[in-house]
Parts: sequence; C-alpha cells; structure tokens
Amino acid sequence: MGIDIKTLVRPHLLNLQPYASARSEFSGEAQAWLDANENAYGTPGRSIETAFHRYPDPYQIALKQRISEIKNVPIDHIFLGNGSDEAIDLLIKVFCRPGVDNIVSLPPTFGMYEVAASINDVKVRSASLTADYQIDRATVESSIDENTKIIFFCSPNNPTGNLLAADDILYFLENFSGLVVVDEAYVDFTGQTSFLKKLADYPNLVVLQTFSKAWGMAALRLGAAFASPSILEFLNKVKMPYNVSMLTQQTALKVLQNIRQYQSYIAAIKNQRDWLVTQFQSLETVEKIHPSDANFVLIKFINAPELYQFLVDQRVIVRNRSSVRLCEGGLRITVGTERENQLLVDAISQYHPKAEKTLNA
Repeated sequence: MGIDIKTLVRPHLLNLQPYASARSEFSGEAQAWLDANENAYGTPGRSIETAFHRYPDPYQIALKQRISEIKNVPIDHIFLGNGSDEAIDLLIKVFCRPGVDNIVSLPPTFGMYEVAASINDVKVRSASLTADYQIDRATVESSIDENTKIIFFCSPNNPTGNLLAADDILYFLENFSGLVVVDEAYVDFTGQTSFLKKLADYPNLVVLQTFSKAWGMAALRLGAAFASPSILEFLNKVKMPYNVSMLTQQTALKVLQNIRQYQSYIAAIKNQRDWLVTQFQSLETVEKIHPSDANFVLIKFINAPELYQFLVDQRVIVRNRSSVRLCEGGLRITVGTERENQLLVDAISQYHPKAEKTLNA
C-alpha cells in the first residue's frame, strides 16, 4: 500500500528544527569534553569511571545495535523511549491534530492509548472487541472517518491476554490509509511470529515492544517503536533530547547479553502460567478462565470485588478489572514465582463468598 507518511504528519512539524543537543552535534571520542556544560569533576560518591556526569547518547546507537542483532531489524527502523508509553504519546503528538483528528482503540485494551490521546486533545473512537476478545472488522471500519490517523491493536491484548487474529490486523494494514500500531508488549510469551517481519511490506506499520516484561527491566523504563525511517524521523524530531538515561542504556546493554537466561525465564513463566490455570480449574470461586498468550491470566470469579479486597487484606495484590466492560467479574493475575503463585492459590482457597443477606419478612 503506497502511503506518503508526510501527508499524515501535523503540518507544522514538517519543517520543525529539533533541538540540537551537544551530544547530537558531536559523537565519538574526544580528549576534552567542553561542549555540554557538564560537571567535569564527576559524580559525588562515585569514581570517575563509574560517574554519571556526562550526557548519554541521545540516539542510543550502541544499544540499538544490540537490539538490531536480537530483533533482526535495521538500526534506522528502531526508536527507543522511556517505556513504550513515550512512543504512544509521541505517535499521537506527531500525527494527530488536537481537537480535529482521532484514534481508534479496541476496548477492553491497554488504557494508555486513551490517556495519551486525551492529554493531547485527540478524540478516541472505541471499536469494541467481540465477546471472545477478537477484532470485529465492521465495528472498526464504522469507527474510522477522514480524521482517523491511528488504529491501536494490542496483541496479546491487555487485560484479556489473548492474541488478536493476525489476518484482521493485516486487513487494516492493507485498507486503512493511516498508521496501524501493533502493541506487542507480551509477544515474547507467545511463540508466535512478530509483526516485525512485516515492517518492509507496510510503511504505515508501527510495532511497539517493551523490555519491561520478558526482559525484566520494568524499573529501567525502556520501550521500543519499530517502524519505517520516515515515521521515526518525526519521533526523533519531537522527543526530549536525552530521553533514555545513560544508566538505562548501560544496564540494558549488559542485560541483553543474557539470551539464555531470558529464554529460561520465559519458559518458567509459561510453565507457571499453565500450573496456575490447572489450580484455578479446581477452585469453586472460579467461573471462567480466559485463554492467555501473555504472562498474566484474566479470571472471572464469583463476587470478584469482594475476593479482590480479601486478597488485599492477605497482602496478595492482583488487578481488579471487574468494572471493565467485557471483563465483568474479572481479576487480572500476573504469573509470579512458584512461591508467589502458591500464596495466591492458598489465599483464594481460604476465601468463602459472604452469604447473601436475607430480607426480613
């Protein structure tokens, strides 16, 4: 599908001159760094070799090189940000005119799409998933108008845990004239092919991934957007100059050397996910177990809000999704360690729904 990305960009950004930081004007080795008004003496309490007194690489080249090797995606197709939340915000900022344009979201889904749109004064058009949490093409199509710039597909979906049908996503990649964003935060747990393989075929495709989940770097705040250089050019224009800290870059580089441990963690999580499902099948309070391709499971319980509070009192914390449409009665439960999962099952086993109050005659 031939799409000129520049026709989708907010017009005033086309000729924007981004802020030129000291480290973007010069990169490489130097005998004396005297260009960025840093504290040349270092960081109190740290040796000069481990200090944080120099600004980080604003384009994270070394880290992108490692990610390129792992994901088999060219460096110029990679954008790194402060979690994938930053990429979501920047996509809306770059492509959606406040008060005019809109995005399409498929609830129940990740809430950040709607929050980021609302912050940027961009309308959200909801195209509800079906009862089995799949894409309804007709519903999505009826939500699109001439001012729709982005459709967000979360697959595996949060909070439902399931993969969306790839053919339905491909349909909109081929028939929608705006951006199609596929959020793959949980793809590592699926064993399915990522939409990264489709980047060369669709210039309007953006794939979001995160290093918070399978790679265990939630505290570092590192997310990625994979897309054509024509899209990422504008994300790099509007991002903050040093949006990924040196500490994050250095630590992530070290973590990404440990492929085998990453793979073993994924295997352990999937095994524990299967164990949890088996345990839930024998609990009387469970009404339905939704199939999951992620590192969490959505479970429908009898009197979920009461059970949620009971678990809080036991200091076992899950996510209450029971008030979300199509997730009524649902608690979203992250797969924990063997110990944590056993604590959860034991706690739920001790829970007994309160008897309904009988009315006096």
